[in-house]
Amino acid sequence: MSWIIAAVSLVLAGLAVLALLTVRVLRAAAELGREIDRTEGRLEPVRVLFGDRTATVRGQRDESVSRGAYDRGQRPHVARRKDV
Repeated sequence: MSWIIAAVSLVLAGLAVLALLTVRVLRAAAELGREIDRTEGRLEPVRVLFGDRTATVRGQRDESVSRGAYDRGQRPHVARRKDV
């Protein structure tokens, strides 16, 4: 009987450790998502400015870039992030 109690105790201790690590990973993922959103917001004006400068060098002018419009639908490599 004591072996069963010891085994159950070890299982519960292992599950508690896994739960703690899961919470830490979820919090870190949420923080990373916020950091990505913040960085993307800070880089957007630079991207628009860079688009204006390169458009004049290429001899073409994209009106959506010059107005500063930002549409993630035009950039398939940027996935839409759902709020956590």
